[in-house]
Amino acid sequence: MEALFALTLGLLTASGVYLLLRARTFPVVLGLTLLSYAVNLFLFAMGRLAGDAAVLGQGGSPADPLPQALVLTAIVIGFAMTAFVLVLALRGVSSLGSDHVDGREDARRDEEWKP
Repeated sequence: MEALFALTLGLLTASGVYLLLRARTFPVVLGLTLLSYAVNLFLFAMGRLAGDAAVLGQGGSPADPLPQALVLTAIVIGFAMTAFVLVLALRGVSSLGSDHVDGREDARRDEEWKP
């Protein structure tokens, strides 16, 4: 289980970094989202992957609630960050007319084709 979990975390992180390095705004937003999912899963794994859930009145060692609270907080912050970056990207597309991250793809293409 731990190997599968580590592989999933590595795949999410690698995909997020790859998309973050793209030159378009939507893949950058998607890369940030995948990285936030990877961080959330990592924080959740810090609580314990295998263990018994303690029921009140019965014995057993309860799981640590701190990683669960951190993941819940990270989900809320990640959603707000994704919404902000998406609105910022839409504003950039509407004002610049391009979804390239530096906003100058058309000017660069025109310079390449000048005789």
